[in-house]
Amino acid sequence: MDSIHTLGDSEHMAACDLDALLAHAMALRCAAEAGAPPSLLRGRNLGLMCAAQDGADAALFRRAATELGAKVAQIEPRLTLWSPRIEMRQTARVLGRLYDAIECQGIAPALVRQLSEEAGVPFFDGIAAGGHETAVLAERLGGTASIQDNRRFVVQAILLEAIA
Repeated sequence: MDSIHTLGDSEHMAACDLDALLAHAMALRCAAEAGAPPSLLRGRNLGLMCAAQDGADAALFRRAATELGAKVAQIEPRLTLWSPRIEMRQTARVLGRLYDAIECQGIAPALVRQLSEEAGVPFFDGIAAGGHETAVLAERLGGTASIQDNRRFVVQAILLEAIA
């Protein structure tokens, strides 16, 4: 099972899957606008592996996850593509025991893929990043919400699809 989740593989996803994701994001937006965002990730622990803890992308991911009730822990990336394979394997297994899913930002895609192969939990390759395809999906949501808010709802929908 491939546990790395990006929309970069959207050509492999059926249009109905993307439509379902957008419908889920729209339902989350409606719930938030009504003042009743669901706590569907309560009790879940997510990791955020990135160097820029105070960056906008990290803040977007943290907000998206915590609004759904998840706890988000900052993980400082210490591994590189040149790290020993055994160190990557051990680190990935520990991360898989500690977290229900992990968002990686600013990490080499090949490293994210290697970690995801061993962890046994979903890894996300920058789903909250400004240049990610989630931004395109957020534009398709339309409505009166800001694009930033729509991006948050798309990220929430992806999280729920992967781990709830």
